[in-house]
Amino acid sequence: MKNALKYSFPLTIPIMAGYVFLGISFGILATSKGLPLYYPVLMGVVIYGGSMQFAAVNLLLAAFNPIGAILLTIMVHARHIFYGITMLVPFNQLKNGFRKIYCMFGLTDETFSLLASLEVPEEQDRNWVYFLITFLNQCYWVIGCGLGAVIGSNLTFNTEGIEFVLTALFVTIFVEQWLNASSHRPAIIGLVGSAVCLVIFGGANFMIPAMIIILILFSLDYYKEVKQGHE
Repeated sequence: MKNALKYSFPLTIPIMAGYVFLGISFGILATSKGLPLYYPVLMGVVIYGGSMQFAAVNLLLAAFNPIGAILLTIMVHARHIFYGITMLVPFNQLKNGFRKIYCMFGLTDETFSLLASLEVPEEQDRNWVYFLITFLNQCYWVIGCGLGAVIGSNLTFNTEGIEFVLTALFVTIFVEQWLNASSHRPAIIGLVGSAVCLVIFGGANFMIPAMIIILILFSLDYYKEVKQGHE
């Protein structure tokens, strides 16, 4: 475990920088809306979903509407279906037990982007590496939520626009992946597919159609590469 921690921690440092700051932003927003101090931390532990936690703040303050909450959650986190499909093979290689289940629970956007491209050295235990990366990332998020809750409950200032840090984090991760990737084809597929669906379906409904189109294009691209490899 110690060797796995030494290997895993440096990989999560960029995510730590984003998660702590984003968590602070969420904690400030939640407490500024009147939620108790412990709510942001509890939500970070149980929900552990940045975009849904931001959306949940308004849900908690609005009239009780479980159907609306369920539909909103599905819409916001529908992309995780495709994350799960992509990670089926790597996760099936893990030993059954708590660590495997926890890795499935903790598969956020940033954790997925890291694990999906990670080539674990043979001398490292894949079970511990996957678990520690997932666990460390959630720790960063929960710590940020706690710090933000403390700051937000003791300071008063205008929080308008603070939700934009989520968009900023996604853009930063995309740029980093673009610079480090040997092929930009997946990024171009994602951009074009999302742009087309945005124009056709509008900003409120484009996410799921875009993910379906991207999945189809990725599958076609994958089978094309496999076919070329056998020729």
